Amino acid sequence: MWKPACAVILSIHLASCGGGSVSVGVGAPIPPLTPTPAGPDTLASGFKVPWSIALHGSTPLVSERDTSRVLAVAENGTLTTIATIAGVNGSGEGGLLGIAVREGYLYAYFTAGTENRIARFPLSGAGSATQLGAAQVLLSGIPAGSTHNGGRLGFGPDGMLYASTGDAGNSSRSQDLSSLGGKILRMTPDGRIPSDNPYAGSYVYSYGHRNVQGLAWASDGTMYASEFGQNTWDELNQIKAGGNYGWPVVEGKAGDARYTDPLQQWPTADASPSGIAISGGNIYLANLRGERLRKVPLSATSTASEFYVKEYGRLRDVVAAPGGRLYLLTNNTDGRGTPRAGDDRLLSIPAP
Repeated sequence: MWKPACAVILSIHLASCGGGSVSVGVGAPIPPLTPTPAGPDTLASGFKVPWSIALHGSTPLVSERDTSRVLAVAENGTLTTIATIAGVNGSGEGGLLGIAVREGYLYAYFTAGTENRIARFPLSGAGSATQLGAAQVLLSGIPAGSTHNGGRLGFGPDGMLYASTGDAGNSSRSQDLSSLGGKILRMTPDGRIPSDNPYAGSYVYSYGHRNVQGLAWASDGTMYASEFGQNTWDELNQIKAGGNYGWPVVEGKAGDARYTDPLQQWPTADASPSGIAISGGNIYLANLRGERLRKVPLSATSTASEFYVKEYGRLRDVVAAPGGRLYLLTNNTDGRGTPRAGDDRLLSIPAP
């Protein structure tokens, strides 16, 4: 059961990066392999299980799942720990997950024992001198587990905060509108339930999800989400208010009018789509198990191209960056990848 928004002060400890402790369906067509564009630049390296990228002005901020750190990336690649979020306590896929920045606040989604929480922190300063103020918990009571914690945050063009939650290993939650698990949630920036949400008095925006990992919006306001399947199909979905996306009854395309089919699906071995971004008329999906960047044109959402296949290992997040580029985050130090020298790293690439 969710708990109403409340103000809770969590301690934050500041330190430098080098400092000490800081307290089922029809298969999709095989996409073409497109020549890899030139010019990936390593902006920073040496991350430990990074999870999410958010831009504070021109400065990339990166969350680390297991250390609970938020790091600022300087132009010369120096990493500065601007805060370690107190109260984070997660195992397996839990920990400090998605972050977002908007209007003087950093928003964070994190595991705290048996629940996931969403909190925001006042931001001050810039670059490596950025600091976080005391935390305000916007929402608690989101189901947590060693797997399927969701965790992605994003602001829509309507100014509302959206959050993806997983079923936390109990698939029955996804179809239960009284549970916050297996959903996409929508709230005001200060944690209130918007009056125009599809279910009165509820944070739930869409349901029937297993484990949504990416959220993005096109310029016309259309919302898209990437989602981990179980053993057969991973998905790219167009999200509509009140939509039921089928899990656990459906995985992938079913042609059942009760549920919304994905725009595309991919075998889980080739995908595990995590963070997504929209830039230049295309959706970009960072893939973990598939170890590739996938591009889906907004004008033809049943097609896709693939880039950097197996070149950088597991890819956790991608965001639109200044100058028409993309920032791409590897995730090889999470126990499921094979770390390479310098991993994990933040890459800057020209949008393919």
